[in-house]
Amino acid sequence: MKNKLLIIGHVWPEPKSSAAGSRMMQLIEAFQKEDYEIIFASACAKSDNAFDLSAIGIVQANIEMNQSSFDHFVKSFNPDVVLFDRFMTEEQFGWRVVEHCPEALRILDTEDLHSLRKGRQQAFKDGKTFDASYLFNDFAKREMASIYRCDLSLIISEVEMDILNNEFKIPDNLLIYLPFQLDAVAAQEISGLPEFDNRKHFISIGNFLHEPNYNSILYLKETVWPLIREKLPNIELHIYGAYASQKVNQLHDVKNGFLIKGFASDVNEVMANSRVCLAPLRFGAGLKGKLVDAMKNGTPCMMTTIAAEGMYGTLEPNGYIEDAPELFAEAAVLLYQNKSIWKERQCNGFKVLNERFNKIIFHDRLFSTIIDTIKHLQKHRDNNFTGQMLLHHILQSTKYMSKWIEEKNGRS
Repeated sequence: MKNKLLIIGHVWPEPKSSAAGSRMMQLIEAFQKEDYEIIFASACAKSDNAFDLSAIGIVQANIEMNQSSFDHFVKSFNPDVVLFDRFMTEEQFGWRVVEHCPEALRILDTEDLHSLRKGRQQAFKDGKTFDASYLFNDFAKREMASIYRCDLSLIISEVEMDILNNEFKIPDNLLIYLPFQLDAVAAQEISGLPEFDNRKHFISIGNFLHEPNYNSILYLKETVWPLIREKLPNIELHIYGAYASQKVNQLHDVKNGFLIKGFASDVNEVMANSRVCLAPLRFGAGLKGKLVDAMKNGTPCMMTTIAAEGMYGTLEPNGYIEDAPELFAEAAVLLYQNKSIWKERQCNGFKVLNERFNKIIFHDRLFSTIIDTIKHLQKHRDNNFTGQMLLHHILQSTKYMSKWIEEKNGRS
């Protein structure tokens, strides 16, 4: 009999729109490889960019928050493993899973640490240095509680693993370091990519609904791009991303080569034909999918420290890392013009992908941990008294608030 996995999605996966969508598809592929029967359920409306999971044999289910219909649904499927996509879904549905499928292994995929991203964003808005006072925010209280309530949590970055271990004192046995799980880049693929002389212009890419991405585009327009354009007056910056709003489109400036291109149906095509990728993120968390897309397509990157965080380990980056706008622009121009440096940085990228994100390594580690935790589940939970305590209180608070909302909605 097949093992069963229920994924409760915060949103429906959009691998062409965001790194989070790609991450979810990687997780689905991993569980399919282990022959799990999978249902993907979400209370979110599905956009036109959502991947058709039924095309790869995944059952799709629409669920509702604060409705007992979910209780019947989860009890009927009776999953062996439940994967919560971000801590908000665990808050909404976790207590129902505990109540109706207590033996199911509960896994949280944080995507990135929301508390870290929100804290950095607030520090940026305040014009202050990010420190513990920004890290220990209300999002952190919710996110850490969710991590404790789950049996395992998937953490995408080594930097975030360190923060969880050392700043929040989360026990290591509740965490699994699981970055992007990627296929190795073969020599044949590399040889088929456009060469330096056949590429032109800069590229920047990212989902515009994600605040760090919009902020970086604004920063490019107002500060960084004029410095680059001054040295390279005939070169353009092509900006791609899903969900470009009016405030994004109004940044389009043909005269100065700042071109908003909108949604890229084929990110590999636009990335492979660009010479340099710009990623001047000033706040954020997790790993940046845009850097992976750039490395995979042999496009060196000019990035900030925040953009590069957790990506390279002890290896050399596929470009330059600078935070001051003048130094960022200067290095971007050098990377764009110097063929030998460009080629060297391109090779760095292939090495990073193959040595740090090879899915074969992480697949085995993930499932050996899952199997071992299921085998000793009661002991694992007994050793996590904080999690049991938090579960007790959420069952006494969130549960009854949810039931009150359900009753109220039923009467209205």
